Amino acid sequence: MLTRRHILGAAGAAAAWGATPARAAASQAPRPLVFGHRGASALRPEHTLASYAKAIADGADYIEPDLVPTRDGVLVARHESDITGTTDVADRPEFAARRRTLVIDGARKTGWFTTDFTLAELKTLRARERLPAIRPQNTRYDGHFDIPTFEEIIDFVAAESAARGRVVGLIPEIKNSTHFHTLGHTPEETFLRVIAAHDYTRFAPLEVQSFETTNLRMLRGRVQAINPQARLMLLMGERQEVPPDLAARGQQTHFGDLMTPDGLREVRTYADVIGPSNTDLIPRDATGAWQAPSTLVDDAHRAGLLVHSYTCRPENHFLPRQLRNDAAENARNPAGAIAEIRRYLDLGLDGFFTDDPAIGRLAVDGA
Repeated sequence: MLTRRHILGAAGAAAAWGATPARAAASQAPRPLVFGHRGASALRPEHTLASYAKAIADGADYIEPDLVPTRDGVLVARHESDITGTTDVADRPEFAARRRTLVIDGARKTGWFTTDFTLAELKTLRARERLPAIRPQNTRYDGHFDIPTFEEIIDFVAAESAARGRVVGLIPEIKNSTHFHTLGHTPEETFLRVIAAHDYTRFAPLEVQSFETTNLRMLRGRVQAINPQARLMLLMGERQEVPPDLAARGQQTHFGDLMTPDGLREVRTYADVIGPSNTDLIPRDATGAWQAPSTLVDDAHRAGLLVHSYTCRPENHFLPRQLRNDAAENARNPAGAIAEIRRYLDLGLDGFFTDDPAIGRLAVDGA
């Protein structure tokens, strides 16, 4: 049986901070972390237990659930509150009248939203592949899986860790905090109650993400009081964008301002990690070709921050032009994907999100 005492031993501590137990014996230096982005979303419909299972089987150090509330306040795993493209809700006549338009972080969206459904109602829906044109092979799983709650994911990861004898971290994102607060939800308070109620999230590796600054400032110290090794990550949008919480207050601090040396020092007062896009590490021109790398990784390290970037994907469509092969636009290109990841690692990257953790594992382990 894998117990708290076993996981918190030397091997478990190494896994929590960058090396899995198998690698910890070989080296005390942290290896870059592989985060299963929405699970293994290149291979299974995102945010399903099947996707998380595949990510763990393929060697992810952490799996990522994006968290949004239901009408009755339960946190479930969806990339966003709009579930039009990731479930069969549009085919369900009993819910047709719930289609509506909402403004979320300044963007108008029309569809079906988790906050208009109770958990019991959501559980009647089935998950679908979000990118069927790019990943048609995943559509064979359409209708197989339901929408998991955060608590179900915690139990699932704890069970997988016990079965496999290795710790698996959780890197949840609290989505659209300002928007959900305007609807009367308090996702941060719910999140804190959930992680406090589960033994696994009180001691396993945990990193909490948000594109907003206000909730990270509120969570700082409170998450660590439950799980002392937990970290907080400020996700970073486009350089010209303003974080949603600051925009709602009429402020004009852009993500680009937060990427400067002074901005990064300010971020360090409430976060341990930044999560920029890969194009903030190496910009691309209008043709998708790599340009000269930025200094963001070095600047963040000088400010005392780790850097965990998003998102490495295995299809030609997402790769820099220099690494695409002669196959179709949406074809998988594992060699190009590995080369892309290794270029970011050469910059000193501490971890990365990937839709295909098996490819990420190969890139890190040098096979």
